[in-house]
Amino acid sequence: MTYTPPVSDISFALTQLAGLSTFEGHPAFESYDPDLIDPILDEAGKLARDVLAPLNQSGDKAGAQLTETGVTSAPGVPDAYEKFREGGWMGLSAPEEWGGQGLPKVLGLAVMEMFHGANMAFALCPMLSFGAIEALLAHGTDEQKAKYLPKLVSAEWTGTMNLTEPQAGSDVGALKT
Repeated sequence: MTYTPPVSDISFALTQLAGLSTFEGHPAFESYDPDLIDPILDEAGKLARDVLAPLNQSGDKAGAQLTETGVTSAPGVPDAYEKFREGGWMGLSAPEEWGGQGLPKVLGLAVMEMFHGANMAFALCPMLSFGAIEALLAHGTDEQKAKYLPKLVSAEWTGTMNLTEPQAGSDVGALKT
């Protein structure tokens, strides 16, 4: 499968429509420089196009496998995740105090949109980590933040989603709040 991310369209939408360049000098984004937008989008586009999109076919054919030693990912997924991790993509909009880059969340969302467009199966993993990071930032104790945020922001650890109710088991449709 091929995927060509619409980098120039995303850049236009962020700078001309969403006003991302106006965040320069904002106290919440001290390290933000509008000249970073296009290079970040370009690099994210390369990862989406060259690394993530090609995994769709092998992921569909091989899938994850349950073995005696645990779960094995489809071929290429561990290497792709390592490139994602090394690129600092998980921490793009996370606070600098926890190892993130402190950039505006809208930029991080645009990057993740490209990753989802390229390979939804891959992008669901970091999506859950974003949720875990947000939950900890909003509601975690100082001890929880210190223990979990550096590992989640660096993508060394991943977040997860656990749903359970006694009457529903794994039947998500039967869940009630």
